[in-house]
Amino acid sequence: MRRGIAATALVASVALAATACGGSDSGSGKSNGPVTITWWDTSNATNEAPTYQALVKDFEAANKDITVKYVNVPFDQAQNKFDTAAGSKGAPDVLRSEVGWTPAFAKKGYFLPLDGTEALADQSKFQPSLIKQAQYEGKTYGVPLVTDTLALVYNKDLFKKAGITKAPTTWDELKSDAAKVKDKTGADGYWGSTQAYYAQTFLHGEGTDTIDATAKKITVDSAPAKKAYGTWLSLFSGKGLHKADTTADAYAHIQDAFVTGKVAAIIQGPWEITNFYKGKAFTDKSNLGIATVPAGSSGKAGAPTGGHNLSVYAGSDKAHQEAALKFVNFMTSVKSQETIAQKNSTLPTRADAYSAQVKADPGIAGYQGVLSAAQPRPALPEYSSLWGPLDTELPKIAGGKESLDQGLSNARLAIAKLVPDFSK
Repeated sequence: MRRGIAATALVASVALAATACGGSDSGSGKSNGPVTITWWDTSNATNEAPTYQALVKDFEAANKDITVKYVNVPFDQAQNKFDTAAGSKGAPDVLRSEVGWTPAFAKKGYFLPLDGTEALADQSKFQPSLIKQAQYEGKTYGVPLVTDTLALVYNKDLFKKAGITKAPTTWDELKSDAAKVKDKTGADGYWGSTQAYYAQTFLHGEGTDTIDATAKKITVDSAPAKKAYGTWLSLFSGKGLHKADTTADAYAHIQDAFVTGKVAAIIQGPWEITNFYKGKAFTDKSNLGIATVPAGSSGKAGAPTGGHNLSVYAGSDKAHQEAALKFVNFMTSVKSQETIAQKNSTLPTRADAYSAQVKADPGIAGYQGVLSAAQPRPALPEYSSLWGPLDTELPKIAGGKESLDQGLSNARLAIAKLVPDFSK
């Protein structure tokens, strides 16, 4: 799952408009003739998209009667663009949907149920928890393409120079280690993010969340949540702890500092593995350390589960849907997932794709090792949208522009509008 990544893919609005209409090609209603489907891919245009584009060509070569219009849509724009396009019956036939979007769009009737279709022919091969995340009211609306979670990634060489022999398992240990790194190497020990998705690990570490879906209660400003965000806030000040970056380019600044060896540890997902390897600090891939995020006072480590599904637009005609289902089956096959993993260093969603060749990538092997500690998301279509208010308030809190109590109170009021049937 990408969280606030600076868009590297520029897609002209004219091109999007021209390629959005999945069922508008002439002769599209003929199920026995050539058909052109449109796929909106939300992957990183530089590091990941070339692999997907090559697989599209492989699919077309094996299916002469199907053409795939490939469109790379910046992740941070895709949700709103698809929502608008689907509402006007002009959406792409296939969307690379973030796991949180899947139930939300299913609730609106924009996605086709995939149970019993060609797209889910290999359902038993996928991790059950990932299939569950693609469901809404008992039906499956996406086929898991890649999965992810957050981990503490660290520079083994800087840790070694600081006399640190293992990754910290608590936030207090991380603070102590950060000071050691600063003293011994001059580099910062840790640089945290102000984005809500990254702060989610602190909530899980206190055994709480933004909401309690079962009790239908808003918990973002509960006592456990305040404790969690208090810990998060404390990691922006102290020896070896980098101050909060609240600029629009914060994500890029943190990433660049890590890959150049200016900071020893950050919280990050596997979508950046290929970029880690491009940095001078990790030309030796074995220097990249990957560990479960530190635990909170509950004793539990709680990184969220993320990833992307491939979903089919319910507004397309039969011919387009049949072609789209075949395309989704191909792109999520064991062979395609192995290719994607080896080329992009992203995590497969099916057990049989973790071949010896795939696990030879230390990044993939490392993240696979922390997946078991990841926390699945509540079965709530609006869940991912709840991070929006926090993305507004957390930078203000971290930047000293408002208090923790005020910021969380503001977030609660905004969240209440998104889930009006939830109580405080």
